[in-house]
Amino acid sequence: MLPKSSSRESAIFAGLLAFILALTCFAVLGQAPLFDVDEGAFSEATREMLQSGNYVTTYLNGVPRFDKPVLIYWLQLLSIRTFGITEFAFRLPSALAAAGWAFALFLHEARRNGARRAFLAAAMLVLSLQVTIIAKAAIADALLNLCLAGTMLAILSHYRTQSKASLLLAYAAMGFGMLTKGPVAVLIPLAATFFFQLSQRSLGAWFRMVLNPAGILLFLAITLPWYVMEYRAEGMAFIEGFFFKHNVDRFSTSLEGHSGSLFYYVPVVLIGLMPFTGLLYTVVRNFRTLAGDPENRLLGIWTLFVFVFFSLSGTKLPHYMIYGYTPLFLLMARALHMAKRPALTLLWPLLLLGALAVLPQALPAAEELAGDAYVRDVLHAARELLGQRHIQLTLLAAATMSALALIRPVPVEFRLIASGVVFALYINMHVMPTAGRLMQEPVKEAALLAKQKGWEIVMWEVDYPSFLVYSESFAQKRAPVRGEVVLTTSKQLERLKNPVVLFRKNGIVLLRTTQ
Repeated sequence: MLPKSSSRESAIFAGLLAFILALTCFAVLGQAPLFDVDEGAFSEATREMLQSGNYVTTYLNGVPRFDKPVLIYWLQLLSIRTFGITEFAFRLPSALAAAGWAFALFLHEARRNGARRAFLAAAMLVLSLQVTIIAKAAIADALLNLCLAGTMLAILSHYRTQSKASLLLAYAAMGFGMLTKGPVAVLIPLAATFFFQLSQRSLGAWFRMVLNPAGILLFLAITLPWYVMEYRAEGMAFIEGFFFKHNVDRFSTSLEGHSGSLFYYVPVVLIGLMPFTGLLYTVVRNFRTLAGDPENRLLGIWTLFVFVFFSLSGTKLPHYMIYGYTPLFLLMARALHMAKRPALTLLWPLLLLGALAVLPQALPAAEELAGDAYVRDVLHAARELLGQRHIQLTLLAAATMSALALIRPVPVEFRLIASGVVFALYINMHVMPTAGRLMQEPVKEAALLAKQKGWEIVMWEVDYPSFLVYSESFAQKRAPVRGEVVLTTSKQLERLKNPVVLFRKNGIVLLRTTQ
């Protein structure tokens, strides 16, 4: 165990972590339009909550939305009431949750292993590819991960100190997680601790922990009021829509086409951990040594359960694996001193940057091979966006990361974090805004035009809930009839006879039907 840090050292590292969050998260919240489908759906449901004044049931395009519980919508509602209906306001609750998540990790590790290692773990978390994206997404996952981290880190504190307050904190965090995304916030802590106690041959302690009367009452006091109000408002439609369709069916079947093989999450993890992927090998290679500490064993079980459970799930989405990243970054920070050549971890992100640098060269051939008019339009627009400036920025990021890795007098953890900052800035200030201009800016522009003209819209063969946010209106989803204004893609143009095109950009089309 490392020596404890002084309060001055802890304050310095906490300040550095806050600076990284400000630079790579808060400063870029409004740089891209809302991304469909998820950001658009959450934001539109919040806008409709503001419009209707119904703070119990969420609606999307006028229809009840039972996908997620209510907490993230309440927080987004508070934000847009304060800052207006903007991308910044919709994303701010996620950024604040991500900051809370990072500092929960920092405080836990600082108490146990000192501020320097705590800073390394928390900074790697917020700078990793998947987390730096999810931290600014107007969806429920950053908030859920704050709740999961709060639950499990409080349980770890309870194991170490037998503190009743820590156990109650775990129940409270689990309750807020249940209000954020439902049963998964309970399943992961219960399963991870069960398998850990099973490995310790102390299941009695597990039962005493999970059957704690005060904890259960606190959990129910947080979660039960909304669930009861929602059931009274919507009846069995809520039970069937939320518990069965969006929880049971997500595991047993492929919901909304989100399927994948048993190995789906292998590339997700390898890419999602960048630029620190190489440390995963160090953790795996040295896990037997690390597992000599019972806390490390629980962290490993937590990560492994998430990986196995969602690999077996019928519905697969990349961000599900993030639920197991908190323990993984703690283990990576604790294993860094075991790495033989830690600077080689940068080979992974450099390979990704190399691929992005040569991507423009592949686009002309891809455009020629595309059989879909919409895909051709998107690829053509990408050729214009990914020009010389893109190549120069990508090569500059790669060169800067390589140079930082070679500054030998600087301790390796600081070189890794400095490289991570460069990588996160490249992603957040170039890649994501470019993706927004390519995919979502046309939807936003079409929506603002429809709002200006007062058009009633039919969505045909598309699902762009962000259009509803920006147009501040509803849309019918069906095949169009004569004289209607339609939002669709260029793929559908050939199915219509003499449509009047009102707006067209990057494959997104607003048109008026004539027949």
